[in-house]
Amino acid sequence: MKSTPFFLTGLSLLTAISCTIARAELIEIKWSESGKFDYRAPIAARKFVEICGALNKDQSIAWSFKAEQPVNFNIHFHVGEEVTYPAKVEGAGSAAGQLKPASNQDYCWMWSNKTDKPLELMLTLQR
Repeated sequence: MKSTPFFLTGLSLLTAISCTIARAELIEIKWSESGKFDYRAPIAARKFVEICGALNKDQSIAWSFKAEQPVNFNIHFHVGEEVTYPAKVEGAGSAAGQLKPASNQDYCWMWSNKTDKPLELMLTLQR
């Protein structure tokens, strides 16, 4: 009987774990002709969804979301290694607001599912 060397078994296990960890979703905002973006999809258990797009300071974005269970939510942007949060809510099943970008940036809407089950997320953005 031929045995598999341990390092191959360990490598296969490490690859499987890495693939599981990497199952978070990163989505690019694609505006409709009417200036709307709708998104509906599950957030995997213990993962996050991040929806990002370039905005300019002359825009105003109305946003609203609803999730089946409470989620941690934020809107953020990066300047170098610094992260700024125009909105941040923990344990919300829904929220809505208006984002008026302070500068031309890539802004991200992000939700974290801290539960052991996938949950449905619905988002609407309107320019």
